[in-house]
Amino acid sequence: MGFAGRSIISLHDMTAGDLNRIIEATYDTKSGRESGFLRGKTIAVMFFEPSTRTRLSFESAIQRSGGTVIGFANPTSSSQSKGESFADTIRTVTGYCDAMVIRHPVEGSARLASDIATVPVVNAGDGANQHPTQTFLDLFTMWESFGRLDGLHIGMLGDLKYGRTVHSLATAMSMFGARMTFISPHTLQMPDMIKRELTEAGIGFREVRQPEEAGDDLDVLYVTRIQRERFGDPQEYESVAHSFRITSETVRSLGGRVLVMHPLPRVDEISEDVDLLPNAIYFRQAHNGIPTRQALLGLVTGGIS
Repeated sequence: MGFAGRSIISLHDMTAGDLNRIIEATYDTKSGRESGFLRGKTIAVMFFEPSTRTRLSFESAIQRSGGTVIGFANPTSSSQSKGESFADTIRTVTGYCDAMVIRHPVEGSARLASDIATVPVVNAGDGANQHPTQTFLDLFTMWESFGRLDGLHIGMLGDLKYGRTVHSLATAMSMFGARMTFISPHTLQMPDMIKRELTEAGIGFREVRQPEEAGDDLDVLYVTRIQRERFGDPQEYESVAHSFRITSETVRSLGGRVLVMHPLPRVDEISEDVDLLPNAIYFRQAHNGIPTRQALLGLVTGGIS
Protein backbone atom coordinates (compact mmCIF):
# COMPACT_ATOMS: atom_id res chain seq x y z
CA MET A 1 0.00 0.00 0.00
CA GLY A 2 1.36 3.43 -0.94
CA PHE A 3 1.52 6.42 1.38
CA ALA A 4 -0.01 9.27 -0.66
CA GLY A 5 -3.34 10.28 0.88
CA ARG A 6 -2.95 7.77 3.71
CA SER A 7 -3.58 8.50 7.40
CA ILE A 8 -0.98 7.31 9.92
CA ILE A 9 -2.85 6.29 13.05
CA SER A 10 -1.41 3.08 14.51
CA LEU A 11 1.48 0.67 14.07
CA HIS A 12 -1.17 -2.03 13.72
CA ASP A 13 -2.01 -0.55 10.30
CA MET A 14 1.55 -0.95 9.05
CA THR A 15 3.94 -3.58 7.74
CA ALA A 16 7.69 -4.00 8.00
CA GLY A 17 7.85 -2.81 4.39
CA ASP A 18 6.06 0.41 5.35
CA LEU A 19 8.51 1.01 8.18
CA ASN A 20 11.51 0.36 5.96
CA ARG A 21 10.13 2.85 3.41
CA ILE A 22 9.84 5.53 6.11
CA ILE A 23 13.40 4.82 7.26
CA GLU A 24 14.64 5.05 3.65
CA ALA A 25 12.81 8.35 3.07
CA THR A 26 14.14 9.71 6.38
CA TYR A 27 17.69 8.83 5.37
CA ASP A 28 17.22 10.60 2.02
CA THR A 29 15.77 13.65 3.79
CA LYS A 30 18.47 13.83 6.45
CA SER A 31 21.22 13.46 3.83
CA GLY A 32 19.70 16.22 1.68
CA ARG A 33 18.65 13.98 -1.21
CA GLU A 34 15.01 15.05 -0.71
CA SER A 35 14.05 18.69 -0.05
CA GLY A 36 11.33 21.25 -0.71
CA PHE A 37 8.65 18.58 -1.10
CA LEU A 38 6.04 20.41 1.01
CA ARG A 39 6.22 23.61 -1.01
CA GLY A 40 2.67 24.86 -1.60
CA LYS A 41 1.27 22.54 1.11
CA THR A 42 -0.47 23.68 4.29
CA ILE A 43 -0.29 21.38 7.31
CA ALA A 44 -2.59 21.84 10.33
CA VAL A 45 -0.83 21.02 13.61
CA MET A 46 -3.56 20.63 16.25
CA PHE A 47 -2.46 19.87 19.79
CA PHE A 48 -5.19 19.27 22.34
CA GLU A 49 -2.52 18.17 24.86
CA PRO A 50 0.79 19.81 25.89
CA SER A 51 3.94 18.99 23.95
CA THR A 52 7.38 20.43 23.30
CA ARG A 53 9.43 18.05 21.14
CA THR A 54 6.65 16.56 19.03
CA ARG A 55 4.90 19.84 18.22
CA LEU A 56 8.06 21.87 17.58
CA SER A 57 9.70 19.14 15.52
CA PHE A 58 6.58 18.84 13.35
CA GLU A 59 6.48 22.60 12.84
CA SER A 60 10.20 22.71 12.09
CA ALA A 61 9.86 19.76 9.70
CA ILE A 62 7.07 21.49 7.78
CA GLN A 63 8.91 24.80 7.49
CA ARG A 64 12.22 23.18 6.50
CA SER A 65 10.42 21.34 3.71
CA GLY A 66 8.81 24.50 2.32
CA GLY A 67 5.34 24.04 3.81
CA THR A 68 3.06 26.34 5.78
CA VAL A 69 1.91 25.61 9.35
CA ILE A 70 -1.49 26.47 10.80
CA GLY A 71 -3.07 25.25 14.03
CA PHE A 72 -2.90 25.61 17.79
CA ALA A 73 -0.87 24.35 20.73
CA ASN A 74 -3.65 24.47 23.32
CA PRO A 75 -7.36 23.57 23.06
CA THR A 76 -8.25 26.84 24.80
CA SER A 77 -7.07 28.53 21.61
CA SER A 78 -9.69 26.64 19.57
CA SER A 79 -13.47 26.81 19.36
CA GLN A 80 -13.67 23.71 21.54
CA SER A 81 -13.35 26.17 24.42
CA LYS A 82 -16.69 27.56 23.18
CA GLY A 83 -18.30 24.13 23.14
CA GLU A 84 -17.61 23.05 19.57
CA SER A 85 -17.37 19.27 19.23
CA PHE A 86 -14.12 17.56 18.27
CA ALA A 87 -15.83 16.17 15.17
CA ASP A 88 -16.93 19.61 14.02
CA THR A 89 -13.43 20.99 14.57
CA ILE A 90 -12.06 18.27 12.28
CA ARG A 91 -14.79 18.84 9.67
CA THR A 92 -13.87 22.52 9.57
CA VAL A 93 -10.09 22.29 9.56
CA THR A 94 -10.00 19.56 6.89
CA GLY A 95 -11.03 22.25 4.39
CA TYR A 96 -8.08 24.46 5.34
CA CYS A 97 -5.15 22.11 4.85
CA ASP A 98 -3.47 19.31 2.90
CA ALA A 99 -2.82 17.15 5.98
CA MET A 100 -3.38 17.41 9.72
CA VAL A 101 -1.28 16.37 12.72
CA ILE A 102 -3.27 15.72 15.89
CA ARG A 103 -2.35 15.08 19.52
CA HIS A 104 -5.25 14.40 21.88
CA PRO A 105 -5.54 12.98 25.42
CA VAL A 106 -8.39 10.60 24.49
CA GLU A 107 -7.56 7.18 23.04
CA GLY A 108 -9.10 6.65 19.63
CA SER A 109 -9.39 10.36 18.83
CA ALA A 110 -6.92 10.18 15.94
CA ARG A 111 -8.83 7.27 14.41
CA LEU A 112 -12.06 9.24 14.70
CA ALA A 113 -10.44 12.25 13.05
CA SER A 114 -9.20 10.10 10.16
CA ASP A 115 -12.73 8.79 9.62
CA ILE A 116 -14.04 12.35 9.32
CA ALA A 117 -11.23 14.21 7.54
CA THR A 118 -10.81 14.34 3.78
CA VAL A 119 -7.03 14.80 4.10
CA PRO A 120 -4.41 12.52 5.69
CA VAL A 121 -4.35 12.55 9.49
CA VAL A 122 -1.13 11.85 11.40
CA ASN A 123 -1.49 10.67 14.98
CA ALA A 124 0.94 12.60 17.21
CA GLY A 125 -0.23 10.69 20.30
CA ASP A 126 -3.69 9.69 21.51
CA GLY A 127 -3.86 9.19 25.25
CA ALA A 128 -2.04 6.06 26.42
CA ASN A 129 -2.71 4.32 23.11
CA GLN A 130 -0.24 4.96 20.25
CA HIS A 131 2.49 7.39 19.22
CA PRO A 132 3.56 6.16 15.77
CA THR A 133 5.77 9.07 14.70
CA GLN A 134 7.85 8.69 17.87
CA THR A 135 8.33 5.06 16.92
CA PHE A 136 9.42 6.00 13.39
CA LEU A 137 12.18 8.24 14.73
CA ASP A 138 13.14 5.58 17.30
CA LEU A 139 13.45 2.98 14.53
CA PHE A 140 15.49 5.34 12.37
CA THR A 141 17.82 6.11 15.29
CA MET A 142 18.39 2.41 15.94
CA TRP A 143 18.87 1.67 12.24
CA GLU A 144 21.35 4.56 12.03
CA SER A 145 23.24 3.15 15.03
CA PHE A 146 23.28 -0.56 14.15
CA GLY A 147 22.71 -0.62 10.40
CA ARG A 148 19.82 -3.01 10.98
CA LEU A 149 16.69 -3.61 13.02
CA ASP A 150 16.43 -7.37 12.65
CA GLY A 151 17.09 -9.40 15.79
CA LEU A 152 17.97 -6.59 18.20
CA HIS A 153 17.45 -7.09 21.94
CA ILE A 154 15.48 -4.16 23.36
CA GLY A 155 14.96 -3.45 27.05
CA MET A 156 11.97 -1.19 27.78
CA LEU A 157 11.96 0.39 31.22
CA GLY A 158 9.53 2.49 33.23
CA ASP A 159 5.85 3.14 32.67
CA LEU A 160 4.95 0.31 30.30
CA LYS A 161 1.26 0.35 31.23
CA TYR A 162 0.43 3.91 30.15
CA GLY A 163 3.45 4.59 27.91
CA ARG A 164 2.16 4.95 24.35
CA THR A 165 5.75 5.16 23.05
CA VAL A 166 6.60 1.65 24.25
CA HIS A 167 3.26 0.24 23.07
CA SER A 168 4.00 1.42 19.53
CA LEU A 169 7.66 0.41 19.72
CA ALA A 170 6.86 -3.14 20.87
CA THR A 171 4.46 -3.59 17.96
CA ALA A 172 6.99 -2.22 15.48
CA MET A 173 9.97 -4.22 16.73
CA SER A 174 7.94 -7.43 16.65
CA MET A 175 7.95 -7.03 12.84
CA PHE A 176 11.74 -7.31 12.90
CA GLY A 177 12.05 -10.32 15.18
CA ALA A 178 13.36 -8.37 18.16
CA ARG A 179 13.79 -9.87 21.60
CA MET A 180 12.29 -7.75 24.34
CA THR A 181 12.83 -7.40 28.07
CA PHE A 182 10.22 -5.40 29.97
CA ILE A 183 11.44 -3.70 33.15
CA SER A 184 8.78 -2.11 35.36
CA PRO A 185 7.04 -2.19 38.72
CA HIS A 186 4.32 -4.84 38.83
CA THR A 187 1.59 -2.18 38.66
CA LEU A 188 3.05 -0.67 35.47
CA GLN A 189 3.62 -3.84 33.44
CA MET A 190 3.20 -3.96 29.68
CA PRO A 191 -0.54 -4.45 28.96
CA ASP A 192 -1.73 -8.02 28.42
CA MET A 193 -3.03 -7.08 24.96
CA ILE A 194 0.50 -6.17 23.79
CA LYS A 195 1.96 -9.32 25.34
CA ARG A 196 -0.65 -11.49 23.62
CA GLU A 197 0.21 -9.87 20.28
CA LEU A 198 3.89 -10.63 20.81
CA THR A 199 3.19 -14.23 21.81
CA GLU A 200 0.98 -14.75 18.75
CA ALA A 201 3.75 -13.30 16.56
CA GLY A 202 6.30 -15.71 18.09
CA ILE A 203 8.30 -12.90 19.70
CA GLY A 204 10.21 -13.78 22.84
CA PHE A 205 9.95 -11.47 25.84
CA ARG A 206 10.48 -11.57 29.56
CA GLU A 207 9.53 -9.34 32.47
CA VAL A 208 11.83 -8.23 35.29
CA ARG A 209 11.62 -5.63 38.03
CA GLN A 210 15.08 -4.00 37.94
CA PRO A 211 17.39 -3.05 35.05
CA GLU A 212 20.26 -5.09 36.47
CA GLU A 213 18.12 -8.20 35.89
CA ALA A 214 18.05 -7.58 32.14
CA GLY A 215 21.47 -9.18 31.56
CA ASP A 216 24.48 -7.85 29.67
CA ASP A 217 23.39 -8.47 26.07
CA LEU A 218 20.91 -5.63 25.58
CA ASP A 219 21.44 -3.60 22.43
CA VAL A 220 19.12 -0.79 23.55
CA LEU A 221 17.75 0.31 26.92
CA TYR A 222 14.65 2.38 26.15
CA VAL A 223 13.82 4.40 29.26
CA THR A 224 10.47 6.11 29.87
CA ARG A 225 9.36 8.39 32.68
CA ILE A 226 6.57 7.53 35.10
CA GLN A 227 3.80 9.75 33.73
CA ARG A 228 2.08 11.75 36.46
CA GLU A 229 -0.64 12.91 34.03
CA ARG A 230 -1.84 9.32 33.39
CA PHE A 231 -2.66 8.64 37.06
CA GLY A 232 -6.07 9.47 38.47
CA ASP A 233 -4.84 8.86 42.02
CA PRO A 234 -1.86 11.01 43.19
CA GLN A 235 -0.99 8.43 45.86
CA GLU A 236 -0.75 5.70 43.23
CA TYR A 237 1.65 7.90 41.26
CA GLU A 238 3.80 8.64 44.31
CA SER A 239 4.05 4.94 45.11
CA VAL A 240 5.93 4.29 41.84
CA ALA A 241 7.25 7.74 40.86
CA HIS A 242 10.88 7.11 41.75
CA SER A 243 11.15 3.41 40.95
CA PHE A 244 14.21 3.77 38.71
CA ARG A 245 17.23 5.99 38.24
CA ILE A 246 19.63 5.01 35.48
CA THR A 247 23.21 6.06 36.21
CA SER A 248 26.52 5.50 34.45
CA GLU A 249 27.03 2.58 36.86
CA THR A 250 23.74 1.06 35.70
CA VAL A 251 24.94 1.29 32.10
CA ARG A 252 28.20 -0.44 33.04
CA SER A 253 26.28 -3.21 34.82
CA LEU A 254 24.43 -3.89 31.56
CA GLY A 255 27.68 -4.59 29.76
CA GLY A 256 28.69 -1.03 28.94
CA ARG A 257 27.80 -1.20 25.23
CA VAL A 258 24.02 -0.77 25.53
CA LEU A 259 22.62 2.36 23.84
CA VAL A 260 20.38 4.40 26.13
CA MET A 261 17.30 5.94 24.50
CA HIS A 262 14.46 8.02 25.93
CA PRO A 263 11.49 9.71 24.19
CA LEU A 264 11.83 12.66 26.59
CA PRO A 265 10.96 14.66 28.61
CA ARG A 266 13.20 13.28 31.30
CA VAL A 267 12.40 13.91 34.95
CA ASP A 268 14.84 12.07 37.24
CA GLU A 269 14.90 8.58 35.72
CA ILE A 270 18.25 9.14 33.95
CA SER A 271 21.09 10.75 35.87
CA GLU A 272 22.84 13.60 34.07
CA ASP A 273 26.14 11.73 34.36
CA VAL A 274 24.80 9.37 31.69
CA ASP A 275 24.64 12.32 29.25
CA LEU A 276 28.44 12.24 29.04
CA LEU A 277 28.56 8.61 27.87
CA PRO A 278 28.82 7.79 24.14
CA ASN A 279 25.98 5.31 24.79
CA ALA A 280 23.53 8.13 25.55
CA ILE A 281 21.78 8.89 22.27
CA TYR A 282 18.47 10.38 23.45
CA PHE A 283 19.20 13.92 22.26
CA ARG A 284 20.26 12.62 18.82
CA GLN A 285 17.08 10.57 18.94
CA ALA A 286 15.01 13.72 19.60
CA HIS A 287 16.73 15.62 16.78
CA ASN A 288 15.94 12.76 14.38
CA GLY A 289 12.30 13.74 14.84
CA ILE A 290 12.74 16.49 12.25
CA PRO A 291 13.89 14.42 9.22
CA THR A 292 11.54 11.59 10.20
CA ARG A 293 8.50 13.86 10.30
CA GLN A 294 9.64 15.68 7.17
CA ALA A 295 9.80 12.35 5.34
CA LEU A 296 6.44 11.14 6.68
CA LEU A 297 4.59 14.30 5.69
CA GLY A 298 6.27 14.20 2.30
CA LEU A 299 5.04 10.63 1.81
CA VAL A 300 1.42 11.18 2.87
CA THR A 301 1.03 14.39 0.84
CA GLY A 302 2.63 12.86 -2.24
CA GLY A 303 5.62 15.21 -2.17
CA ILE A 304 7.84 12.13 -1.87
CA SER A 305 6.79 9.31 -4.16
